[in-house]
Amino acid sequence: MKKSYKLLFVCLGNICRSPAAEGMMRRVVEREGLADCVEIDSAGTYGGHRGQLPDPRMRSAAANRGLQLTHRARKITEEDFYDFDRIIVMDDMNYENVFRLSPTRETDNKIFRMREFFTRFPEWSYVPDPYYEGHEGFELVLDMLEDGCATLLQEIKPDLQRA
Repeated sequence: MKKSYKLLFVCLGNICRSPAAEGMMRRVVEREGLADCVEIDSAGTYGGHRGQLPDPRMRSAAANRGLQLTHRARKITEEDFYDFDRIIVMDDMNYENVFRLSPTRETDNKIFRMREFFTRFPEWSYVPDPYYEGHEGFELVLDMLEDGCATLLQEIKPDLQRA
């Protein structure tokens, strides 16, 4: 089966939140038997970590949940706006940066905030950057991403069934 729906998760450096979202979404689609229908990637708005693995603390927290984060950091490109069906950002700063990079009004409509998919975290308007936090910060981010990715999949399922 051809991959039919493409998701891109974006944070600042592509070393904590967005690669964790990529890994979490992979798990969610695999559990639903839809791995062949969804292509998942991540990127950052800042290119200074290009080529690096995710932060070791995020990889450790994710590994404790059975997720292996092997993505290499990259910066979002103009082509991404055409290649992906949805671009999901982690916070308002990412949203503003990605929106400014968007080449057309049509591609503007592909940009979403991760908070739009929260069901268990209504008090949060963004996914916090755990880079300067302790272990609990990474765990909170993974909890938020698990919640948001599950909701996101339910939202795109009708599109997958039409493909």
